[in-house]
This record gives sequence, C-alpha cells and structure tokens, in this order.
Amino acid sequence: MFLKKFSFALTLIITLGLSQALIAQDKESKPKYGWTREAVGTLNLSQTTLSNWVQGGENTFAWQADFRASFVNNQPRSAWRNNAKLSYGMSKIADAEARKSVDEIRVESVYVRKLGIFVDPYAAVRAETQMTTGYDYSGEGRRPVSAFLDPGYFVESLGVGFQPWSFLKTRFGAALKQTVADKYRQLYTDDPATPTLERVRSEVGAESVTDVNKKLGEKTVYTAKLELFSNLKGIRQVDVRWDNLLSAKVSELISVNFNFKLFYDSDVSKKRQIRQTLMVGLSYAFL
Repeated sequence: MFLKKFSFALTLIITLGLSQALIAQDKESKPKYGWTREAVGTLNLSQTTLSNWVQGGENTFAWQADFRASFVNNQPRSAWRNNAKLSYGMSKIADAEARKSVDEIRVESVYVRKLGIFVDPYAAVRAETQMTTGYDYSGEGRRPVSAFLDPGYFVESLGVGFQPWSFLKTRFGAALKQTVADKYRQLYTDDPATPTLERVRSEVGAESVTDVNKKLGEKTVYTAKLELFSNLKGIRQVDVRWDNLLSAKVSELISVNFNFKLFYDSDVSKKRQIRQTLMVGLSYAFL
C-alpha cells in the first residue's frame, strides 16, 4: 500500500514539474544561438587603523581579487559551456606578516548534446588548484602545506543532464577523479597501505553537479554550485564541494558579496571545512 501511494505521489510530482517546465519554456523568448562571452572582475578592500585607541584592537588590512569568465557556444543541437574562476586574497594584522586568505584556480568545460527529450547526454572535464604556496600557522612559525598543482584535482565525467528551470541545471554520471601532488603527497595522495609515497591518487565513481543562478531582485543575484563525488565505497567517502555567492550591486561599480564555501574530502580531513567571506568592493565587467 505504501509503495502504491509513493509511486502515485512521485508520478504526480514529476508530471507537475514537467508541466511547469513546459509552461516556462513557452513563456521564454526564442533562444539565441552562437557564442556569448562574459568576464567580470572584483576587487575588495578592508582597512582599519587605530591610534591611541584605549579600548584595544589591532591595525588590519585585507584585500581579495576575483575574476570570473564564461564562454558559451549555444547551438540548436548542442551547447558547449566553458567557465573559469580565479580568486586570490591576503590579510595582515598588526606587525604580523601578510597571510593568504583565499587562493583558487578553477576551470570547467561541459559539452551537452541536445536530444529534445527530458534529459541530454554530456561530457565534462574540470580542474582545480591554487597559485602560490599555502602555509599552516597552527604551530611554531609557519609550515608549507600546498603549492601550485600540489595538490591539483582533475575530474572527467560522462552522463546525462537535466534543466527543469532556466535558473537551475543538474547533471549526473560516471566519473574519474585524479588528485596529483609532489612535495606534499603525504598529505593528499599517499596510500598508507603501501610502502611508497604515491604522486597520483585515482578514483572511479559517480558524480553529481548542480548549478543555480537565480536573480533575486533587480540588482541581486544568487549563484551556487554543489559538486558531489563518490568512489562508491561508502557514505563517508562522498566528496562535497558547495560554493555559494550572494552578490548585490550598490552602483555601477560598487558591489557587496557574501561567499559561503563548504568542502569535505575524507582523504584530506575527516572534518568538513568552511570558509565564509563578506566583501564590499569594486566590480567591473570586461565583456
């Protein structure tokens, strides 16, 4: 009895979802074909100076630069989406040396074949690393723990994609993931069960990627990307990367951005990692 009710409810939800998607497609204007390009850069600054401030505190200075680019070739029977993201920032407190606060390089290329049905097959490649050396300051002094392509993450996947609404698209498929490292392979790629220090860790599994790009107001946009990778060895072996950005334009050049990023990879750390940033700065569209 429960299975019948569940099947009926699931069928009803899918039917309603399809109906809404078809209605939304009818209301939208005809798609534009060919290349569309977009490139946006932002620079955020924060500074505090104290002089004879009896309540206590420290002088601080922080900056972060972000660059996002998108190149999309949309055709009647296919779509080729290419995205790149560069982020780098540093902060300084009092007389301490400046420390890196964010460092990220990400590129992604997705090719979709349009079949004119509910789902479309895709092929995708993705790479992620950083620009400069990263340090751990938890002990005495500082200890280097990462560098350019040390580690580096690469993912290739094949599967099917689904876009129920214009602001949301998701895909699921089989995937290969490689983690490469050199000086810091003991932290990222080493297999403790073997006597050697491996430079590459390869995993076979399944991947799910969901993208959201929703305009919440005339000058406010919410974007999110949820990436899940499983090597099919257990629920705790699912790698999670959830990146959220809420951006509001105050004026033509000034914007306010709130970024929340959650990262979990049991091969790197048994606990989830979180980075949260609130920024006010300059924004400029190159394309």
